[in-house]
Amino acid sequence: MIDFRYHLVSIVAVFLALAVGVVLGSATLNGPITKELRKSVVALRHEENNQISANQSLRHQNKSDQQFAQAAEPVLLNHLLAGERVVLVKAPGAPGDVTNGVTQALTQAGAKVTGQVNIQAMFFDPKSATRAALSLLTQRLTPSGVSLRSGTVQSQAAQLIASAILTQDGIGQPVAGSQDSAGAAILSGFASGGFLSVSAPSIVRATLAVVIIPASPPAANDSSQTSQGLVTLSKQLNGAAQATVVTGSMNGSGPGSAIELIRSASNAGGLSTVDNADTASGQIVVAQALYELLVKAKPGSYGTGSGASAVGPSPMPTPSPSVSPASTAGGATAHPSASPSASRS
Repeated sequence: MIDFRYHLVSIVAVFLALAVGVVLGSATLNGPITKELRKSVVALRHEENNQISANQSLRHQNKSDQQFAQAAEPVLLNHLLAGERVVLVKAPGAPGDVTNGVTQALTQAGAKVTGQVNIQAMFFDPKSATRAALSLLTQRLTPSGVSLRSGTVQSQAAQLIASAILTQDGIGQPVAGSQDSAGAAILSGFASGGFLSVSAPSIVRATLAVVIIPASPPAANDSSQTSQGLVTLSKQLNGAAQATVVTGSMNGSGPGSAIELIRSASNAGGLSTVDNADTASGQIVVAQALYELLVKAKPGSYGTGSGASAVGPSPMPTPSPSVSPASTAGGATAHPSASPSASRS
């Protein structure tokens, strides 16, 4: 009969054999495995160092490119928009560096920035109560004898705002640079309703507009009300102006942004886009894009992001130092796709 001692010895023998096997196996495999792991670590560290070096080189190159663009800006933009008037229309969260840089580039090009219209988040609110309030306010602020084109509540409000700050400077239209009480009342009314704010109580009429989008595009799960609304607003501004450019930062021009929506649309409505206006080169291109629209009626998708067809207009516009875009085009130039934002009946 097999006693307990036999069982105990057998179990100990099994575990001893397992232990010896593990030790022998580890001793046999440890060298090759460790060697391969060390080789992999060395290779990964080498790759990491290469990537760090490449990134540093790219940052240095980008910094040099922007310094060159800043130095070349006076030459590239000299008299490009001489005598023109431009209004800036800012979305909620529009980056200050883009606004300041674009303003500087436009001024360098000889244009006068007439003011800023800051669209508030309430303007893009999809709630029915907010839309109803916007509709009532638009009806109340529409001057007697003026009829707005049919469209959504937001579209008609945008038409009215555009009619207060822009002109195509054609026959029967307000003169560029003029001010009037009707336009001031429209801006004041929308400001009182919380839908916008302005840099001055009254803004003289401009012929060109630049729309600056938010610093960040909507979240992936967002319904993108702001981006869709900005596209609608931009098209209405373009209908009242001789040219309109939509611009923003590289980060803000990604998927879901107004720029991405304009570029993916089958009909961009004659708008030009610039997706890197947080750089000196992009700010220069904003002014050049306005010139291309004003003189050649040529819209474009400029920048370095998705959907951009070129870094900037090609060939680069180079007007005579003493000639303004209007005289180049043979007088006041109406955008071919433009139509009055509001017509008198």
